[in-house]
Amino acid sequence: MREIRGDARSVNQLLKGVKYSIDYYQREYRWEDKHIKELINDLTSRFLEDYEPGHERRQVEDYSHYFLGSIIIVNRDGANYIVDGQQRLTSLTLLLIYLRNLQKEGNYSEQVNIDELIFSERYGEKSFNLQVEERTACMEALFRGESFDCTGKSESVQNLVSRYEDIDDCFPEELRKEALPYFIDWLIQNVHLVQITVYSDEDAYMIFETMNDRGLSLTATEMLKGYLLANISDEDKRDKANHRWKARITQLNEIDKDVEADAFKAWFRSQYAMTIRERKKGAKPRDFDRIGTEFHRWIRDSSDTLGLVHSNDFYRFIETDFDFYTRQYMRVVEASQALTPGLEHVRYNADHGFTLQNMLLLAPLCPEDNDEVVRLKLNLVSRFIDILITWRLWNFRSIAYSTMQYSMFLVMRDIRGLEPCRLSRTLHGRLANEQETFTSNDRLRVHQQNRRYLHRILARITDYVETQSGNPSRYAEYVNERGKNRFEVEHIWANKPERHTDEFAHSADFNEYRDRIGGLLLLPKTFNSSYGSLPYEEKLKHYNTQNLLARSLHPLCYDHNPGFLAFRARSGLPFKPHEQFRKADLEERGVLYRKIAEKIWDPDQLLREVGP
Repeated sequence: MREIRGDARSVNQLLKGVKYSIDYYQREYRWEDKHIKELINDLTSRFLEDYEPGHERRQVEDYSHYFLGSIIIVNRDGANYIVDGQQRLTSLTLLLIYLRNLQKEGNYSEQVNIDELIFSERYGEKSFNLQVEERTACMEALFRGESFDCTGKSESVQNLVSRYEDIDDCFPEELRKEALPYFIDWLIQNVHLVQITVYSDEDAYMIFETMNDRGLSLTATEMLKGYLLANISDEDKRDKANHRWKARITQLNEIDKDVEADAFKAWFRSQYAMTIRERKKGAKPRDFDRIGTEFHRWIRDSSDTLGLVHSNDFYRFIETDFDFYTRQYMRVVEASQALTPGLEHVRYNADHGFTLQNMLLLAPLCPEDNDEVVRLKLNLVSRFIDILITWRLWNFRSIAYSTMQYSMFLVMRDIRGLEPCRLSRTLHGRLANEQETFTSNDRLRVHQQNRRYLHRILARITDYVETQSGNPSRYAEYVNERGKNRFEVEHIWANKPERHTDEFAHSADFNEYRDRIGGLLLLPKTFNSSYGSLPYEEKLKHYNTQNLLARSLHPLCYDHNPGFLAFRARSGLPFKPHEQFRKADLEERGVLYRKIAEKIWDPDQLLREVGP
């Protein structure tokens, strides 16, 4: 074997002016939203343990350090090719681009120059330090802060755009202001990786296999299993518990490779976490935080509190608790992937990327609950989450992990183990205390940051009108944002302010109104391509061929349409045709959409679910 070098490097040392390439046979960039959110949460939480307003920038040097893992590089003819670690380096590059844009948009008095960590310039031409040709156009768009059309693009490109949006969703509000340059300083100087460099492909892949096969460390679940089984003294019971454990872990891994650890985190947090780290300097990780990073150690350290004292306690923990909560977690995961009767709201929340919901869903469940009670509790909690996050989105509030984590921890603690009647009253009471609902914002509009969320809200509204009119649900079609059959948020008014000068003296006023929810529909991409720029009067006949929400603009929707007419009469919703679409018409449609939303997301449904 030729020379092998292992060097600890800061992010700055790793990326500044250094080029990396990815061979054509490497897999796609496949990080999902939960991976990027975990990374952002880990980094920002560690930084906030030390940061304090009033610190000088140079004090960041004394903040704690963070190890981000290792990467394997093969140096081939002077060029660096990534053998292992491209997911991490790609995500890190996305974060740096986001932080650069955040500084630029915020016009901060103090800015950290991180351009050289993202790209380098030679003979007047820029190229990214992580250079992959098929991703260049997408990366350039993100770098400029522009949207990018992923239609027909590779899996990597589609994930780049989605993960960049996820970073914006979950980056903490408290770091977007004065603390931002401090965080960037800390990220590039105090976050480290180990770079293993070899000089032949053969050596690189031998090391890769050694690290990921023969030398693979035990996972947290394997260490937890060892601890629990070691404390079961009866050999027959230990064998039985081991068999149950192995069978369930196999089932979890068949769903996805990350589901196994996520299931334990959600279970332990939902049932046992009593404390959470304060967001201030020097605050220590508490139950909630430790379960997220080292649940196997937390269980061992908390065994007395959890009642794990005698052999039978450990046996019961696997035979009863482990079996019950992991089974319910699998049910939740399945319901988040496909609409499930009685658990539809689990899917709706998952589509918003609200990863905190799983621990909340498990919180009121008890091993003695029968299947009917479990389903009712899951329905109540998922409905509560659905209403809460939709209200927040309607009022331009964040539902990012960092923003919602503490409040959802408190909800989780309050509903732990509650029976259905108390659960419904508790959740209903929490919603009754919310100050911002649909009526608190009559100017909801679409913009770059909330387009995905509004897409899903419009999908719900559109689907509600159709199903209440007796048609089958098409929600799964409406939320599809990829491929030739995807749906898009469509403006009823074309982007032609000159057509509306009689009502809007300035184009800015026109654009603000045009973006309001009353002027939006959810339609196939092909429709927008064909008719999007036409005047309303010419588009109207084409709307009558689309979903009922779009058709309701046309007079013919109100003839020979018994299901829709019965729904309109039953609901009292102010549907009416619009043969022209002026400012007043858009405002009327806005009122209609709000009233539909109030029916879909009605808190009293929580009380009706359990009866008088």
